[in-house]
Amino acid sequence: MKTLITGGAGFIGSHLAERLLDDGHEVIVLDNLSTGSIDNIAHLKRRPSFSYTIDSVTNEPLLAELIDRCDVVFHLAAAVGVKLIVEQPVHTIETNVHGTEVVLKHANKKKKLVFIASTSEVYGKSTDVPFREAADLVLGPSAKHRWAYACSKLIDEFLALAYWKEKKLPVVIVRLFNTVGPRQTGQYGMVLPTFVRQALAGQPITVFGDGTQSRSFTYVGDVVDALVRLAHDKRAIGEVFNIGNMGEVTIADLAARVKSMTGSCSPITYVPYDQAYEAGFEDMPRRVPDISKIREFVGYEPKLALDDIIRSVIEHMRAN
Repeated sequence: MKTLITGGAGFIGSHLAERLLDDGHEVIVLDNLSTGSIDNIAHLKRRPSFSYTIDSVTNEPLLAELIDRCDVVFHLAAAVGVKLIVEQPVHTIETNVHGTEVVLKHANKKKKLVFIASTSEVYGKSTDVPFREAADLVLGPSAKHRWAYACSKLIDEFLALAYWKEKKLPVVIVRLFNTVGPRQTGQYGMVLPTFVRQALAGQPITVFGDGTQSRSFTYVGDVVDALVRLAHDKRAIGEVFNIGNMGEVTIADLAARVKSMTGSCSPITYVPYDQAYEAGFEDMPRRVPDISKIREFVGYEPKLALDDIIRSVIEHMRAN
């Protein structure tokens, strides 16, 4: 199988590329390195079935050529991270919506299978936890930029499903829940690598808000395994799947675990949302997936528990 991964030099994309190569597939990576890093794929460069291009998905002639050479497109290129989203809402919307638009347009010419990476953010302020794929979505007002990311990814979903319904382009949508692991950075607000970096450096571990907000963290290897399984199951076409881990932890407890597991003397400090992001910032109180659908389709079960995930991030950061 020949695969194209947009955003393939990113955190998730690089792990997916590695797994596909190990499984004997050919991998082409397209990344403009805006949030990805060449270091993430440096160890793959010498593998004969791997190639990469540093450019954007908005380079349509190039994108058309790469899609023509592949069987499956994993579209992971996107603006990511709460910090980036709040600070650059125009970039967020344009990158996510237009990037997906051009991928779908060119994939449709020869009906190539496309995976659209969406997000748990689309559930918004819903209190119907755990989140189910068919549940109603509750977003905040358009005046609050925090919801621009969720809205842009939801448009991606609508557009992909429209291509499937109207043009029979095979698409699969995956909603990822706080994917974490080695190679992830805290540069754009990702909480676990930020906590680990602060703890290892002896800096204050900064919890935004009151710390009672909870999340479910999923190991990147489990996410990649789910993507590979779905790619081999034709029943997944036209469907939306949560990929996550139902284990739930408050951010305050996460900070305490990181401090304990690193043996750090760092204090845990609390920063109001207004100072961390912007005035009137809204957050999701809980984010827990219902994974019964993907379990039923491909037998997905997350393998790594939270402490093991934290340990893997600590070991990676210490080694690098």
